[in-house]
Amino acid sequence: MRPEIRKAEGSPGPASGRPRPRWFRWLAKPSARLVSTSVLAAVAIIFATPASGGMASRFAKAVGFGPSPSQNGAPFGGTPAVGALFTTSNGHLGTHFCTASVVNSPHGNLLLTAAHCVVGTQGTIAFVPGYANGQAPYQIWNVSRIFTDQAWNNSASVDDDVAFLEVSRNGGAPIEDVTGAEQLGIGLPPVELTRVIGYPNGAPEPVVCQNWTKAFSPNQLEFDCGGYPDGTSGGPFLIRVDHATGQGTVMGVIGGYQQGGDSPTVSYSAMFGSNVRALYESAVARS
Repeated sequence: MRPEIRKAEGSPGPASGRPRPRWFRWLAKPSARLVSTSVLAAVAIIFATPASGGMASRFAKAVGFGPSPSQNGAPFGGTPAVGALFTTSNGHLGTHFCTASVVNSPHGNLLLTAAHCVVGTQGTIAFVPGYANGQAPYQIWNVSRIFTDQAWNNSASVDDDVAFLEVSRNGGAPIEDVTGAEQLGIGLPPVELTRVIGYPNGAPEPVVCQNWTKAFSPNQLEFDCGGYPDGTSGGPFLIRVDHATGQGTVMGVIGGYQQGGDSPTVSYSAMFGSNVRALYESAVARS
């Protein structure tokens, strides 16, 4: 399906360039200019780059997950590459209403969330990575463009409840250089030991839980853990998490069936397949 792209209302344009890794500088050479955007996107999916300096080490210390699953989400102090989406008014933050995560991309400026979180939302949306207890440790970023699949726009297809968001901030490095990023996982098996992070409406901190995902239907994942009410939509399903950075591979977001679930004890996600890959490549090409 053709992806839908719209300019976020009242938001600035894309961020300026950043220092590129060696492989990206090579692709910029004249001899390599025939490399397509889809190849760049594939490279970004494969080679996710965590933030330097161990800025997320507090995540591992606060959560301390081993291999065992949990039954209930627990509040924790947050992690840099996951944050809350806020309404804004006259340049000031309103309330947070959904969750999003920074996803690795060539330009370092993309977030991942659920489409139902952002389609139809009025005014400027702000993203606050690592938000906890009223603090914005990695600054505030405005959403400047929203990318959704036409299948979602036409019929709210539960298998396409995914959105990529372009974010920017006046001056400075792109968000990925500040927070690090999750790697985008496409076509992964449905059964994985998965860590899910979300921001419940009205809560001062995010919650986190680890459990095994399973296939709910051919195109939907199920994650069973308590403590995920409204506001946690868009929260990433993370696997293979690095304990030093808190970052991993995102294989889903709370959304899809029942817009993520009618009960706080059961969450759903659309499986990430070729449709999500095509949407990501479109976002990369236009961001």
